[in-house]
Amino acid sequence: MMSEKASGTGKVYLVGAGPGDPGLITVKGLECVRTADVIVYDRLIGRDILDEARSDAELIYCGKGPGNHALTQEQINAVLVEKAAEGKVVCRLKGGDPFVFGRGGEEALELVAHGLPFEVVPGVTSAIAAGAYAGIPVTHRGVVTSFTVATGHEDATKEESSLAWRNLAQAGGTLVVLMGVGQLAAIVPELIAGGKSPETPVALVAWATHPQQKTMVSTLENVAADAQASGVRPPAVMIVGDVVALREQLAWIEDRPLFGRRVLVTRTREQASELSALLRVYGATPVEMPVIRLVPPETWEPFDAAVRRAESYDWLVFTSANGVKSARERLEETGLDLRALKGPRIAAIGPKTAAAACAVGLRVDACPEEYVAESLVAALEGEGLAGKRVLLLRAAEARTTFPDMARDLGAEVDVVSVYRTLPVDEPDARALGMLESGDVDAVTFASSSSVRNFAEAVGLDRVGPLLENVTVACLGPITAATAAELGLHVAVTPDEYTIEGLVEALVDHFASPDRRFTT
Repeated sequence: MMSEKASGTGKVYLVGAGPGDPGLITVKGLECVRTADVIVYDRLIGRDILDEARSDAELIYCGKGPGNHALTQEQINAVLVEKAAEGKVVCRLKGGDPFVFGRGGEEALELVAHGLPFEVVPGVTSAIAAGAYAGIPVTHRGVVTSFTVATGHEDATKEESSLAWRNLAQAGGTLVVLMGVGQLAAIVPELIAGGKSPETPVALVAWATHPQQKTMVSTLENVAADAQASGVRPPAVMIVGDVVALREQLAWIEDRPLFGRRVLVTRTREQASELSALLRVYGATPVEMPVIRLVPPETWEPFDAAVRRAESYDWLVFTSANGVKSARERLEETGLDLRALKGPRIAAIGPKTAAAACAVGLRVDACPEEYVAESLVAALEGEGLAGKRVLLLRAAEARTTFPDMARDLGAEVDVVSVYRTLPVDEPDARALGMLESGDVDAVTFASSSSVRNFAEAVGLDRVGPLLENVTVACLGPITAATAAELGLHVAVTPDEYTIEGLVEALVDHFASPDRRFTT
């Protein structure tokens, strides 16, 4: 993509973003998003994809909803021509595939008419993805070997429909109708008149591949009434044919234990990805709203001095993976490596911290069964703490529990901060808006500082009411205690104080009879 920019000429990339799940955009499509000067995007493009754009990229919304168009097609064409003529690299970002009822052909012809270069980047069409995410293959050996895709939303300027629904009914195979929910009353009688049995299985997949995906199964003669009764609204894909029966065995995404749940993640931007990825595995949609950021200590002098006398310590204690990372980076900055920490034995407060230490070449000698300071002291007490020198590397804002208890047992403890946790400058507006509108099911806190910073970000006077109907999940008892002090009802605290334990506890919580829901 950079060759066009370097030569001073513009170019338009007609990119299919897929049907909704941000993970379904192609590698090439994502590259276009990340490098474009201008992104012209449709209604169903998710924020996760737009967040991949350059910070200086111009974003132009041109979404079209039923009866509500931000820009007409002619205006969209004009924008593409204008921006490309200015020498900009333009990403025209469409849902699904640009050439499958996406009007990409019209936009390409307009660019050709103005002598402007373009490239098509195909996307995953909802014609196939809707069935796949609902557990309905559009073809299946021994059942059907062909499928037809039609639109139920034709050009409004046409005097009559060009779709011969009765002929489509006789074509055989699976029939997939896009944008046809609003026309069911007209489409269904024609299909039956064309020879389709009234008992033919039909599925309506609303918001396919999105967190709010909902699948309704009916028959051809009942689908219009059932859709109205169930409140099925666009966007939805209709699948007609015997393959619909396979859903009973092949449904997968809607059966995930956290499917449809939106979970607020308050960890730092760098750490959020681990929790977000695990939530997605269980079907949840993570909403990232970092409320803390990590910065270096006010001075590195205490750490540098401790490193110079590292061999005088009996124990080197890490209370977080962040501490391991910060210590390693500081050593590298000063031209040293982990050999500078030779001498003391290594203790870590939990398996994640221990894994971080092992990943950089440190052998961990002690890790407690419970991942809190009290248990860490107990683990070291078994090794004998009286008279021992301990170097504790931690956040500047951490509790004093470990050094206080270790000193009571006769240890000499040097507490050195290797990072600080500060509030973010501004909370993510989109995530905050979802929380305020009631679109969040749970919020997760991994530390006391995240709870306090979250409360300050949304307002101490309204944090309680804001989370009144939201499941509050805390990584451990110390974090839960901080949340309780701020007036929050903590519903979930895992037995194992790890990210995996936290997600599993959320699964158990929402699986309880009074929390379970169907889609």
